This record gives sequence, structure tokens and C-alpha cells, in this order.
Amino acid sequence: MLIDYILFFAGIVLLVKGADSLVDGSVSLARKLGVSSLVVGLTVVSFGTSMPELLVNLISAFKGETDIGLGNIVGSNLANILLVLGLTAVLYPVRVHKSVIWKEIPFSLLAALVLFIVANDTFIDLSSVALISRIDWLLLLSFFVIFLYYIIQTGKRTRMRNIERTLELAHLGYLKISLLILGGTIGLFLVGKFVVDGAIILAQTFGLSEFLISSTIIAIGTSLPELITSVTAAKKGKVGISVGNIVGSNIFNVLFILAITSVIFPIPVKGIINVDMIFLIFVSVLLFIFMFVGKKHMMEKWKGALFVGLYLLYLIFNIIRG
Repeated sequence: MLIDYILFFAGIVLLVKGADSLVDGSVSLARKLGVSSLVVGLTVVSFGTSMPELLVNLISAFKGETDIGLGNIVGSNLANILLVLGLTAVLYPVRVHKSVIWKEIPFSLLAALVLFIVANDTFIDLSSVALISRIDWLLLLSFFVIFLYYIIQTGKRTRMRNIERTLELAHLGYLKISLLILGGTIGLFLVGKFVVDGAIILAQTFGLSEFLISSTIIAIGTSLPELITSVTAAKKGKVGISVGNIVGSNIFNVLFILAITSVIFPIPVKGIINVDMIFLIFVSVLLFIFMFVGKKHMMEKWKGALFVGLYLLYLIFNIIRG
């Protein structure tokens, strides 16, 4: 039993390291091939930082443990906004680009609303079972394609170049690049199973729900890439990218990762999860409102502290709920 716990927590750490290795190698390869920073940001960085969530969801779907997958997505998105962005703002006030305020944040709110809609068949079409089905993935993926089209058309080249600079990768040879990509990919697949299995064991041992474990411990663990990137950017004074990256990751999690998961295995939705999804919608609205309260277009320290406080309250609520 002790070994299972060790593998669980070690697996979360290794998930982050594997994603980091995959991103580093892929960005270096893109540089060598002359791929634009826009393409790098849309594909490598977004996909790489969300890889832990994707792996946890895929493995849990194949095991039929759907509570873990849904809990991981909702919990990670809450952790991204309240914990990652909150801590970043506490360390250094974040100035948010106007296009992020008026387009990306509303789109992330739309993604949260779409998630709530597809997860509530019982209310909308009076179905006896709430299910994110294989039909729903078409809706989720359609919104994701629209989001990608918008990003390409608006061309956020400045933000993507900042992401590339933040990584500050040395010029690597093709062999090292290949090892980074291959090692990161293999590592992610291997340790993903440890995390899912460990979550199930923790839930069974302490009589907790798998949703609780996935929406707290796993969610925080899989949000570490975003946290590390944002804090590093804050230390370098390059915090302007933080909100855009976090919001983009949340959109990616709901509209792409959840869509892929539901194709493999339809996801039953328990009514109690609605509380978490409604809270995610509320937090997304609050983030938008904060852009016009106090210093406009700024995530000030007090706003970040409030976000962290709200996340602590969410954790307490989850623990009490069990």
C-alpha cells in the first residue's frame, strides 16, 4: 500500500517533468525547422502543458473511471485560474492584453457554459441519465476548431514569441531533441497509469470519492506546468503572457481533451458535480469583471490573494463533501 502511495505522488511529479521534456524538445525542433512562434504556441506549448491532463483522462477512460477524468478537467481549470493565476498575481501584478480580455476570457467562459450544458442531459432533454456522449464531442470539438481559427486569424505573434523566450532553450542537436521528445512521451504514458491507479487506491482506502481526489490532488499536480511557467515569467518580469496562457489552457482542456475522452468512453455525470461546474462559470465571470475593477486590465496583488483564498475555500468544501 505504501508503494502505491509513493508511486502516485511520484507519478504526478514525473508527469510534469515528462511534459516539460516534451515541450522543450518540440520547441527546439520547431526552431530548427523554422516554424513560426505562432504555430509553436498553438501546437507544442498548448498541447505540452495540457499533456498531463490528457494522459490522466485517457487512462482513466480506458479503465472506466470517468469520475477521475471529469474531476481532473474541472479541478485543473479551477486550479489554473484561482491558484496559478492567483499566485502569479500575488508575486507580480499582471497586465492583461485587451484581446485576451474581450475575446479569450469570454471564450473560456463559453467553454465552461458548453461543458455545463453537455453534462446536464437530465435538465435539457429530460433524459434519465446525464452523459457526455460521443455526440457531444462533436460540439466540443467544433468550438475548439473555431477557437483555433480565431487564434490564427488574430495572430497573437507577440505572446507566442514571449512564450518561446520564456523557455530560453539552448540550441540543441537533433539527437538531443529526439531524446527529449521520445523520453517525454514515453515517460508520460508510463507514469500516467501510476497516477490513475493511485487515485483509485486513495479513494478506496479513505472512503473518498474519486472525483475529490482527481479535482484536488491530481488537478493541482497536472496544473504544475502552468504554475511553473507563470511563476518563472513573473520573476523575469514577463507576466503579460500569464492570463492568456492560463485561459488558453482551460479552453484546450474542455474543448479538446474532454472531447477526446468522451469519444473513447461516454462520461456519466453525477448531479453533485454541477456545483463545481457552476463555480467554474462563476470564477470565469469574476476574472472578466476583475479586468475593470481597481486598475483596469490588471490582475493586482489583492485580486490574486482573493483568488487563492477562493481556491482554499473550494478545497475545504471538497474535503467536507468527501
